[in-house]
Amino acid sequence: MGRTWDFLTATRGATRLHWTDWASYTYLFFGVFLMFFPVVWLVLSSFKTEADLQRYPPTFLPYQQQTVTVEGYDEPLPLFEITAGEYEGMILAQLRRVGLQAQMVDPAAPEERLRVAISDYEPVEQFSLATENYSDLFGRFSFLLYFWNSTFITVMATLIMLLTNSMAAFALSKYQFRGRTAVLLLVIGTLMIPQTVVLVPLFLIVSEMGMFNSLWGVIIPGAATPTGVFLLRQYMLTIPDEILDAARMDKASEWKIYWRIILPLSAPAIAVLAILAIMWRWNDFLWPLIVLTRSENFTLQLALNSFQGELQTQWSSLLAMTVLTLLPIAMVFMFLQQYIATGIASTGGK
Repeated sequence: MGRTWDFLTATRGATRLHWTDWASYTYLFFGVFLMFFPVVWLVLSSFKTEADLQRYPPTFLPYQQQTVTVEGYDEPLPLFEITAGEYEGMILAQLRRVGLQAQMVDPAAPEERLRVAISDYEPVEQFSLATENYSDLFGRFSFLLYFWNSTFITVMATLIMLLTNSMAAFALSKYQFRGRTAVLLLVIGTLMIPQTVVLVPLFLIVSEMGMFNSLWGVIIPGAATPTGVFLLRQYMLTIPDEILDAARMDKASEWKIYWRIILPLSAPAIAVLAILAIMWRWNDFLWPLIVLTRSENFTLQLALNSFQGELQTQWSSLLAMTVLTLLPIAMVFMFLQQYIATGIASTGGK
């Protein structure tokens, strides 16, 4: 922590800040603002009520209009501060609004009804977090079921991808066989094929294999990726062949060499691929939308889509569920991001 603070507070000037220090810190703070302000806005907006989200101009913090229970009325009434007219300075409760006039009462004297122009009052508001946006999710939707589906797909797809990609990369980097370069070029060439081009044949294959409307139908088609094979192969090329020859002299099998030597030495590159795979699988929307039609198999991304209708969108619930959906992937990235720079930097050398 001390080294991090020293790095963040390092300056070029010895006694006072140099102009380059001002320029550097201004640029850095501006970059941090651009990156984190939308996230902060999203989190705060997820605690706003539906009425607060529809307000114009929008507010940064969540506010709710204060209400008061008036004798003789079953429901709490909204409070307004009178800014002009006969009742200026008073705080009244609104009964109803008709056109440009509002019928109001004084909470201290509810027997008398007052008429106030809507241009002469402002709502009485206070900072308040609409926590019901989150609590209602667990009552109205099967959030835990969707969370489990997303977690199962992400974990299983990532493990299968790491296994198949690492085995292919091991063969392409450490074995000498005829056509190895052609296979590698074929693998890399598939990167130029858009996913939308193969959606129809992929859907037909999944249907014929009986995996339609199954979580495995989302997992299996992405079991091997050309990006992962190329990334791991480039890293495994940096592992000296002498280590493998020494293991073979000690009667180690090829599987043992792969499992006990190649995988541990390739940990940084595997961590990078794991992060990319987790982010891809967790945020995947198009393929699960095609394969999964039953709601009990929906992922969180598909469940988010259910909040958006043709005529009306439940923005408060949509924003709250978006925050909950982003939390797991943000935590994974937070704990594993240190491997990204070291892993990618090591895949280019030979």
